[in-house]
Amino acid sequence: MYNQRTVADGLRLAVRASVYAVLGGVALLAIATVVSVLGPLLALDLYTPPVAAWWTVFTAVAVQGVPFLLLGTVVSAAIGAFVPERVFRRLLPRNPALAVPVAGVAGVVLPGCECASVPVAGSLMRRGVAPAAALAFLLSAPAINPVVLVATSIAFPGQPRMVLARLLASLATAVVMGWLWARFGKEKWLRLPKPRTAGQESHATGGARAFVTGLQHDFLHAGGFLVLGAAAAATFNIVVPRSVLDVFTGSPWLAVPLLAVLAVVLCVCSEADAFVAASLSAFPPTARLAFMVVGPMVDLKLIALQAGTFGRSFAVRFASATWVVALTASVLVGWWLL
Repeated sequence: MYNQRTVADGLRLAVRASVYAVLGGVALLAIATVVSVLGPLLALDLYTPPVAAWWTVFTAVAVQGVPFLLLGTVVSAAIGAFVPERVFRRLLPRNPALAVPVAGVAGVVLPGCECASVPVAGSLMRRGVAPAAALAFLLSAPAINPVVLVATSIAFPGQPRMVLARLLASLATAVVMGWLWARFGKEKWLRLPKPRTAGQESHATGGARAFVTGLQHDFLHAGGFLVLGAAAAATFNIVVPRSVLDVFTGSPWLAVPLLAVLAVVLCVCSEADAFVAASLSAFPPTARLAFMVVGPMVDLKLIALQAGTFGRSFAVRFASATWVVALTASVLVGWWLL
């Protein structure tokens, strides 16, 4: 009788969590939609077209990120509540040098963008996964998953080398950053999520309640930083005129770092950035590759999400190093394949 009641309570909480997740996502999308409609109208009333453009970019980034942020928080909460720590100890080698490439390749299993990878990486750390391996997964998941690679092949038809170049450069960046963190990273830079105790995992109801609690916390917490990053990206689109970008298209030495910087501030979702890169036809192929490699790993909303999850000290150091490594990998792979 007790076991039946326990299972019933666990199912009830799981259903409630699913309802919360769906309603939360729908609510954020509804708010973004209302803002996207009222924002331009308000801008027109104030006779300020730049404000209307700001609202358009802001809502586009937010609406793109919300579904994948919801996916990531659901996966994160499920890992934290229902997956025992021993599972990760069995799947990943104990040696961090070997665990990093395994975790990097494992990024292919999460069909989401960078908004989803941050909460999942935090959950992996809570489950006892080495930070170096979790960070390699964080970088690779939004960059080499099947959805992104298929989107890249569609955006660049008849150019399989571009798809291969993106896969190799992104995976190399994730693995190198994992190894760099394992070698040079310091615990004081990383605000590790608190691990859950074994007692919280042994009871079905406790697992379901942990799932609900983790989902609510991660979704609301990360959602605020997503909005902050979207606002920063929209501001850049207004401040920097398009004519400035045209100056750099004729020089490969300037075009590559320019698009790498542009990827940081535009905050385009990894499932859509290939189409943006394809539209930048005036730039050389290596520059467009850098745009697609850097964007899913370092952009304003991702930096904000990392700062909120792992601490500002970590986000500044990790994002800066990742940008340099991603740019270098793009140049080397682009020179070899493109």
